[in-house]
Amino acid sequence: MDNEKHYKTMVQHKSIYALNDKLQPLAQAKLNIVTDSQYAAKVIFRIEESIQGWRAAFGPSVFFLCPPLMLLSAVKEYNIIYIVVEMWYKMRSYQFSLAFRFAIEEINRNPHILPNTSLGFYLGYVPCNQWSSLLGTFTSLTGLRNICPNYSCRSVKIAALLTGASWATSANIGRLLNLYKYPQLTFGPFDTMLNDRRQFSSLYQTAPKDISLSHGIVILMVHFSWTWVGLVIMDDHTGAESLSDLREEMDRYRVCLAFVEMIPDIPIVSYYDPSIKTHLRIEKSPANVVIIYGDHESLYGAIMIIAAHLLNWKVWVLKSQWDESSLIKSLIIDTFHGSLIFAHHHTEVSDFRKFIQTYNPSKYPEDYFLAQFWNSYFKCSFSGPDCKILPNCLPNASLEMLPKNVWEMDMTEESYNLYNSVYAVAHSLHEMTLKQVQINPHENGEIYNFPWELHPFLKNIQFKNGAGDLVVLDSQKKLDAQYDIINIWNFPESLRKKMKVGTFSPKAPQGQELFLSDHMIQWAIGFIELPRSVCSESCVPGFRKSPQEGKAVCCYDCTPCPDNEISNETDMDHCVRCPESHYANTEQNYCLQKAVTFLSYEDPLGMALTYLALGLSTVTVGVLGVFVKYHHTPIVKANNQALTYILLITLIFCFLCPLLFIGHPNTATCILQQSSFGVLFTVALSTVLAKTVTVVLAFKIKFPGRLIRWIMISRATNLIIPVCTLIQLVLCGIWLSTSPPFIDSDAYTEHGHIIILCNKGSTIAFHSVLAYLCSMALGSYTMAYLSRNLPDTFNEAKFITFSMLVFFSVWVTFLPVYHSTKGKLMMAMEVFSILASSAGLLGCIFVPKCHIILFRPHRNMLHHVRNKGHSKEKVKFTA
Repeated sequence: MDNEKHYKTMVQHKSIYALNDKLQPLAQAKLNIVTDSQYAAKVIFRIEESIQGWRAAFGPSVFFLCPPLMLLSAVKEYNIIYIVVEMWYKMRSYQFSLAFRFAIEEINRNPHILPNTSLGFYLGYVPCNQWSSLLGTFTSLTGLRNICPNYSCRSVKIAALLTGASWATSANIGRLLNLYKYPQLTFGPFDTMLNDRRQFSSLYQTAPKDISLSHGIVILMVHFSWTWVGLVIMDDHTGAESLSDLREEMDRYRVCLAFVEMIPDIPIVSYYDPSIKTHLRIEKSPANVVIIYGDHESLYGAIMIIAAHLLNWKVWVLKSQWDESSLIKSLIIDTFHGSLIFAHHHTEVSDFRKFIQTYNPSKYPEDYFLAQFWNSYFKCSFSGPDCKILPNCLPNASLEMLPKNVWEMDMTEESYNLYNSVYAVAHSLHEMTLKQVQINPHENGEIYNFPWELHPFLKNIQFKNGAGDLVVLDSQKKLDAQYDIINIWNFPESLRKKMKVGTFSPKAPQGQELFLSDHMIQWAIGFIELPRSVCSESCVPGFRKSPQEGKAVCCYDCTPCPDNEISNETDMDHCVRCPESHYANTEQNYCLQKAVTFLSYEDPLGMALTYLALGLSTVTVGVLGVFVKYHHTPIVKANNQALTYILLITLIFCFLCPLLFIGHPNTATCILQQSSFGVLFTVALSTVLAKTVTVVLAFKIKFPGRLIRWIMISRATNLIIPVCTLIQLVLCGIWLSTSPPFIDSDAYTEHGHIIILCNKGSTIAFHSVLAYLCSMALGSYTMAYLSRNLPDTFNEAKFITFSMLVFFSVWVTFLPVYHSTKGKLMMAMEVFSILASSAGLLGCIFVPKCHIILFRPHRNMLHHVRNKGHSKEKVKFTA
């Protein structure tokens, strides 16, 4: 019970403030403090207690840090947490101290964490220089004003040091603490350098990793079609790593950097000259979107310059939230109005706002900052001797009543990390205490001996904080951070509102990582609609991007798509060829279904060829009828009447054969087209050849022998027809058995149409059939030429000669024209060639005879033939 009573004992001490370490001996002295210009107030107060007397009361725990301010407060005893914060008179930093105090009080009220044990704290402010941070660290370790390594005169132990928000300050302190294995927790942004366990084996980072932040920013650029953006980044190791990650993501999504402005790592007071260059670069760039990739501490100088020059026609995309209260203010316009901020998502700690609302000088009289706020903003006076607020203040005055551009009621990212850091130390102490009690259950004394004993527990600690979020210190086990996308509303100035307009979740399915409510976004001054930030205007559908030589991929010209290719989206790199069944419309942004067509009977060309074929076949039937009717006349009998009938009947079918080429093709018609054409023309030409051979044998042989007489009497010449036809049938059989014709389609000849036609299968077989027909025609021509001098009445050879010349002319012309045409014209060309060659045979051989039969019947008399024969000279029968 005595121990429990001892643990619950609370010792209250007043706080001491000092401006300069040189003022330490000046007890009971008046100090004039002129604060930063934004406070516009002079505060005069007096140290009420002597330093020696305070040390006597509290012990050798007093230390002084470099200017501007230091706050030391011990509220409870036994375990001590010490926090070092860089203070530039920024309200953001002041919120750190309140979040720190809030976490301590919440833990001490919680009976489930460190029961019978109270957490205390020291709170110190140091400027951002290496010497001051090291001096403050030595003071916190030893409890002495002067540097004395490896010695400590503290009566109470420091469990851990919390540092932030600058990585540089944490790194300087971390190298020193690493020698003594003192636990150090940083609540600033996660930094890869601080994650080096060889240099900082005792350092733990509370902030989540920004592994996917570059991806999220680029996804945002793609969402708004911003492909030409500027980048402001710190010229240090973090900036180099971030630039590499951003370039990699931008290359994936075809986003380009218009400029990269590397901010030198120099003091703010030396930043004026580089800032002019940065300002001009941003102002002259055509990029309307600028990414500021870095934390507030690193890029503070650059942000101040941007805010001072009022670059309101730019959209700023920021990595984290900024301390707007420390920026230069204008009367109406805020440079960062309409900015988009990627802020780490965290659940709000419900009691923190209530804590801020009730945080007032009467409840925390030792907080001099608070008294200064009350005096500056609520016109409350305070007594100089005891720094107490007089009763003339508003009873309901609260930090919540401060202007929104001065004070942030919601817990910031760093404050949230600080809150988690305090809880991480408390949970680790709790776990270590439980373990040591299990090992030494009868130990009644102090069980916390050395600070490095806390490391195994800090490394493995995992817990859910008061907001329900999981907290992990081990960098290898940290989860990817989720981000809220915040839009700054601050027009007019001081009406500040941070509106959550979206989220970015790296673990969401691809394409769903980014969620934005575009209609809620207010853009920067000067933009009345969605800002555009591109190097080249978008290529509309129907055009493709053509890169400009020597420039970034985001700079391009727009080139129309080639024929039958389309682009149905904006900014396509390549046009897409339409499928064979489709064709591109006039705008070349859509593929239309092609109409299926063929050489049909309804088609004008097909109709004309049909009428021509039927007309010529009808004429041939008429000629056959004439020859049948006048079969007893000499002119019909004299030219081998049977062969004449065979030739006329064959020509009828030759004229009807083109009808197989007209109409919707099918397998049967495709096979019959070429085979029937080849066989019918073979019969016709072999008939002509048989007629010419008969004439030659009859009139050219002067002394016919027994064989010739037998041939003439038995009409053996008629065997030429089946023999020649059989050869053609063999050729056609080989053709059909090896590579028969088949149904094919032509999608390219006629725009917007797919032509159904018959593919010949084997071009060699087709040309072989034509060659065979031409060889028979050549034979007929040769025989007819040899019989050209026979008597006129019986001289059919001249007509055959002309018909063969027509046949040759047609088919010799056919070959080049046939191969130069496509689609329906190719079929029409073959049909016309069949009709023309057939008409040549009909016209050259039979039209003269019909003329004699019908219009010159007197010449078709037997006596006229004899008289004409006696009146002529003697014919020579030798060649």
